[in-house]
Amino acid sequence: MKNVHREITPLAPEDSFLVFDRLKQDFDFPIHFHPEFELNFISNGKGVRRIVGDNLEEIDDIELVLVGPNLVHGWEMHRCTSRDIHEITIQFHDDLFDDKLLSRAIFIPIRDMFYRANHGILFSKKISTDIMPRILRLSKTANIDYFLELISILHDLANSRNQRLLSTNVSQLNDFENSKKIKKVYEYIQENYDRKVSLGEISDLVNMSVVSFNRFIKKRTGKTFIEYINDTRISYASRWLIETDLSIGEIGYKCGFNNMANFNRVFKKVKGTTPSLYRAEFIGIKRVL
Repeated sequence: MKNVHREITPLAPEDSFLVFDRLKQDFDFPIHFHPEFELNFISNGKGVRRIVGDNLEEIDDIELVLVGPNLVHGWEMHRCTSRDIHEITIQFHDDLFDDKLLSRAIFIPIRDMFYRANHGILFSKKISTDIMPRILRLSKTANIDYFLELISILHDLANSRNQRLLSTNVSQLNDFENSKKIKKVYEYIQENYDRKVSLGEISDLVNMSVVSFNRFIKKRTGKTFIEYINDTRISYASRWLIETDLSIGEIGYKCGFNNMANFNRVFKKVKGTTPSLYRAEFIGIKRVL
């Protein structure tokens, strides 16, 4: 668990869903977790090694996996020789569908699937292949049609046969953000990431000394405060690189970096690539507000 990091996704609090659609020459994603659900479709990835919880497996040429909130997961190239890997990742908030909605008869299969997703779910090759055209179209769908189609996809997946749970154990990190202080820090950073936030300022916010806050944030996130706020800034930067035509310099400034050399350095450290290469990786992205 020492090598597992909490990823801050580009999904903003006011968003509903986020779709990444990209071609990759390599497919190495360090082990991480986040509170959002993630539906991950991969084609041309035979030989990639998938890690979900305590499960490690080589994937086939087509696969579809649903990962529940805070369940650790990652991918490694391993034995894969393809340099044309197609990935579509769909992320949505864990509270997007509330308990009342999920208790309605038509949503019960989805509710039960969400429970199973705490172990990670591998869907059969048949349903993955059958549903592939709809997932491929999803990043090109807009507005309410996107929302409705995704619910339809989730419904069909929930009712599909031959699902397999991946991890023996469920996430041990479900209480990661079950803290009023860490939520307060998160909300404050979401509102102020575009300016300089001092350690003293954020420590005062939660009525802690600088030393105590340093220990607190490191224990809760595995990161220093500077690393944590930079992760938030980079999550917004990565989103704007994909969604907008703003220059890299404008994006760096917009997300709180006044020095472009520092922006490029931090972005590469967090994402493993430069902002320009990151932008070039994506075919498209769609977001529902």
